[in-house]
Amino acid sequence: MTQTRIMLVDDQALLRVGFGMVLEAEDDFVVVAEAGDGAEAITKAAQTRPDVILMDVRMPGVDGIEATRRITAAQPESRVIVLTTFDLDEYAFGALRAGASGFLLKDAKPSELVAAIRAVASGDAAVSPRVTRRMLELFGSKLPSALPTPDADRLAMLTDREREVFTAIAEGLSNQELATRFFLSESTVKTHVGRILAKLELRDRVQAVILAYELGLRSH
Repeated sequence: MTQTRIMLVDDQALLRVGFGMVLEAEDDFVVVAEAGDGAEAITKAAQTRPDVILMDVRMPGVDGIEATRRITAAQPESRVIVLTTFDLDEYAFGALRAGASGFLLKDAKPSELVAAIRAVASGDAAVSPRVTRRMLELFGSKLPSALPTPDADRLAMLTDREREVFTAIAEGLSNQELATRFFLSESTVKTHVGRILAKLELRDRVQAVILAYELGLRSH
């Protein structure tokens, strides 16, 4: 059985212990490293190459936003889930723009924590596009983005239908809602979304939502 390798980053040791106990109870998870701040996280991520990193954002010194930016730039195969204390957190959104694949409340149920890690490890995102859209509305103009902006040629690679789907993703539509809007099966929608991500060199739907906003391809 292939195990998902996880690193825990939080300046509170008790929280790391608690998360570790929950995760180690799962046969397909193994905690390979812990860090108490962003600088240590960057070093240990390079040493251990974890599949998923649970990252606190509010830490002294190098915070979780900067640590996320550096780690995802250096090793894009490592996915980051941001830990936050409230759901519309400017710090958490800053980390999403820096390359995180989702965020999770620190008081999430163990089942929610496990599900989020499995989702991110499989290449999905651990935050809904609708929540990402709301965060963009609140904080989008305040924070810089680490996403590469595709050139015109790359955007031109999208078919007309893919461009329609890309724009609809920015509205926060789920795959089921996309399927209803475009009279497609959910499997066809998933194929379109996968091709869009590949052509635009994006990690997941969260990045697609952010990029669509940055390019002005959103519906009001």
